[in-house]
Amino acid sequence: MVGNNEPIIKRYEKNPILTKHDVPYPVETVHNAGVVKYNSKYIMLFRSHCRNGRSIIGLAESDDGLNFRVRPEPFITPANIEPFASYEEYGVEDPRICFMGGEYLITYSAYSKHGVRVVLVKTNAFVGLERVSLITQADYRNVVLFPEKVNNRYVRLDRPHSEISPWSIWISYSPDLIYWGDSKIVIKPMVYHWDEMKVGPGATPVKTSKGWLNIYHGVFKTMDGSIYRLGVALHDLKDPSKVIGVADDWILQPEDPWEVSGYVHNVVFCCGAVAEDDGTIKIYWGGADSVMCVGTALIADLVDLCLSNPRL
Repeated sequence: MVGNNEPIIKRYEKNPILTKHDVPYPVETVHNAGVVKYNSKYIMLFRSHCRNGRSIIGLAESDDGLNFRVRPEPFITPANIEPFASYEEYGVEDPRICFMGGEYLITYSAYSKHGVRVVLVKTNAFVGLERVSLITQADYRNVVLFPEKVNNRYVRLDRPHSEISPWSIWISYSPDLIYWGDSKIVIKPMVYHWDEMKVGPGATPVKTSKGWLNIYHGVFKTMDGSIYRLGVALHDLKDPSKVIGVADDWILQPEDPWEVSGYVHNVVFCCGAVAEDDGTIKIYWGGADSVMCVGTALIADLVDLCLSNPRL
């Protein structure tokens, strides 16, 4: 287990692993990427700001999860067919990837003059994609699918904008991935805590023997702006609306120069993590909304942090 003075996530010594200079088409940022394994290779779907300020999603591939090669064309750009075109007009952002039922399901935020909604698309081989549905109403972000059904229903975490329960994590269920309901709040920001301003789901949950591991982001407002950090929570396997424990400590905060300074200062933001067969997990995060980074941790350490040091 990790000692008291050792970081629970070990940063890769060659971070950042992907920047705008690695992209063969004009972009200004590379960040907030979903990552998954496909045919023993790592697939990264990353968000980039174009020079008009709007976002597209590119694709990079890797044999080792560390050294990535970017495909020559973007993977997802705003749709030109309805009903998606009207809601993707201002860009597509922050993809998450979930493998389930022999398909790769991708969720991303779609921006338009009508606000932000979340789109579900699917692909079999990361060559083409099929848009399935707009799966939220206005002003939802961070939709993360669980990688298997629970009690014969699909499950997701999300984060609606709400002044009643500000920027909290909710859970919802669906019979078909299109129509969602039975929603309830599961994790709220904690007053005078590192995540007191808002929380939101990050990577696709990881199934462990002790529960679903949920890597999430939390935000703290300071006199110098907001700080985005990563935390971890554990959900019950049979009833993921039941939170077994939320770790009191953050697991990652902005420290390296490319996390502290960039397009948006003081940000580490995770949309993807890959659990390995040896009990480790590769965690990917955007640094300062500008570059992509990676680090590794022991899954057992993250689970233990939720159980042994939960917030009150």
